[in-house]
Amino acid sequence: MFEEELREKTERSVKTKIQKAKFPFVKTLEQFDFSFQPNLNEKEVLRLSSLTFLEQGENLIFLGPPGVGKTHLAAAFGAKACQARYRVLFTTMEALLEDLLLSVREGTIHSKLLSYSRLDLLILDELGYTPIPREQAHLLFRLVCSRYEKGSLIITSNYNFEDWGKIFEDSAAASAIVDRLVHHANLFFINGSSYRLKNKLKKGSSISLEEGKKERKEEPEGKNDAAGSRRKSVLRVG
Repeated sequence: MFEEELREKTERSVKTKIQKAKFPFVKTLEQFDFSFQPNLNEKEVLRLSSLTFLEQGENLIFLGPPGVGKTHLAAAFGAKACQARYRVLFTTMEALLEDLLLSVREGTIHSKLLSYSRLDLLILDELGYTPIPREQAHLLFRLVCSRYEKGSLIITSNYNFEDWGKIFEDSAAASAIVDRLVHHANLFFINGSSYRLKNKLKKGSSISLEEGKKERKEEPEGKNDAAGSRRKSVLRVG
């Protein structure tokens, strides 16, 4: 009875943590198709699934073009951390910066940064989706500093580091942010094909095949009879 109650309590706790994390979807590492991204180091990704990087305050950074699975991996690590009872939050970079800017205007920036620093894992998706003005870059720098060597970050971006200067209006802030992020980080550059495009093409091929079958079924009988007559004529002439 005690073991069952403990199991139910643990399940409720994990469910609550996943809800509070605000994932856009719940994915697992087991669902990730590594065969479609052969240049991604599967062994290294699975090694990190032990979550020792959280205990060491290390970051995970996934870079690559749209659709290669960066958000899937980020959410999967986040869900795994929730299952291990860590405090996790998933948000887009744009939403985070808007939240920080609002807290400045409300005079609560210190408490806001403190609340973000208390998380075991903060996941920031889609860095570079929108440009980052100077004020917001400085706020992001303060956030990164508050978590430096204390709490882990997972960041996804369509841009490689050398292109981050194009995202930030303040290139000095961009350099300082990159410097702290990569000091204790596990970097993954995913340069494969898009999963979404793959699924769309597969779906399109399936639809074309079904349409072809349907057209053959709906072909007029007279047309079939004429074709049959021609075949019979050829046989007779031979």
